[in-house]
Amino acid sequence: MGPALERIVTPAGVSVSYRVYGEGPPLVLVHGAFSDHDTNWEFVAPRLAASFTVYAIARRGRGATDATTGHGIADEAADVLAVLEAIGAPAFLLGHSYGALVALEAARAAPAAVRKLVLYEPAWPRVVDAPALATLEGFAARGDWDGLAAYFFSERLGVPDSDLRAVRDSPLWLPIVDDAEASLGDLRGLSRYRFDPVRHAGLDLPVLLQIGSESPRSLYVTDALSAALPDARIAVLAGQAHEGMTTAPDLYAQQVLNFLDDGCGTASANVPGAGARSRRVA
Repeated sequence: MGPALERIVTPAGVSVSYRVYGEGPPLVLVHGAFSDHDTNWEFVAPRLAASFTVYAIARRGRGATDATTGHGIADEAADVLAVLEAIGAPAFLLGHSYGALVALEAARAAPAAVRKLVLYEPAWPRVVDAPALATLEGFAARGDWDGLAAYFFSERLGVPDSDLRAVRDSPLWLPIVDDAEASLGDLRGLSRYRFDPVRHAGLDLPVLLQIGSESPRSLYVTDALSAALPDARIAVLAGQAHEGMTTAPDLYAQQVLNFLDDGCGTASANVPGAGARSRRVA
């Protein structure tokens, strides 16, 4: 838990909340599914806040942000744009998983509002194809949020059974299950999203595309974006998969800060040396 949530109302009338902490240039964080504005960044928040004023957005259904139905990636990108406008100066923008697609769409819509963009494993929409969505809806109809989360991690993200057992036995699992109902809204939106890398070919700003060395690359649009974007680089998180900010926070934070600091004068020297946690989530 961090500072109190701040709130704005977007032009569409949606109340969006976010935490603000740290000091320095603005850095906006957009969390993924099965997490929220606190849990997604729990282990890296102190490292990022040493160099930036961090704005950790609570996406729809989290924090004090409105819980809507039928929303999609474009709607949540508009929420991010409203936060960027409220900040009032170009900001660094970082998104994870579903949140990476939201951040990408926000940057494409308003590139002048974004200094640099970091995208950690934005998912291909085919991760939630029609049969998978039907299975997820079945879990939801039974109120089996634990089963829904386990199915998605195992069958759609390819998390090995041993790793999934480890996280289910850890304190990390309860927040994942608690977020499953809101995450189903994300997955519905992802299933409707039509990703075309060509749409982003005009996004002429520096982009860091992060991917874990243990992640199945076919699940993510990283390589397709790398081929389309004019100023993008891929950075591999060695020994990590989809949750590097949790499983190796020092390594993750250092990689992000090295990229953001390049020519921007931020204080990446404040970050501790790399020291990876051993548990892998996804």
